[in-house]
Amino acid sequence: QVQFVESGGGLVQPGGSLRLSCAASRSIFSLGWYRQAPGKERELVASIVGTATTNYTDSVKGRFTISRDSTASTVYLQMNNLKPEDTAVYYCNLRPLPSLPIWGQGTQVTVSS
Repeated sequence: QVQFVESGGGLVQPGGSLRLSCAASRSIFSLGWYRQAPGKERELVASIVGTATTNYTDSVKGRFTISRDSTASTVYLQMNNLKPEDTAVYYCNLRPLPSLPIWGQGTQVTVSS
């Protein structure tokens, strides 16, 4: 069963940038970045299919970029112009999600002055 390890989160001021990394235990054709803010449900933020087909939720369009390396087992999320509402724990996983998804520990992103 594929496993994911997320990294790259941290504390950043509004307007700042972070680059998240997701290392999968094998190459994945379709993968998503999800996030869960306190008191809210987990939501899909961005997804990538193959090497070039990407989709983003409206709130991050133009600010976030999802990409992957040549091995297809590492996926990145470049986040620019971060806003306080981007504060959440960020996870990666298959897209679409399996019926019983297994989540990694995620990586905390906190946007605050």
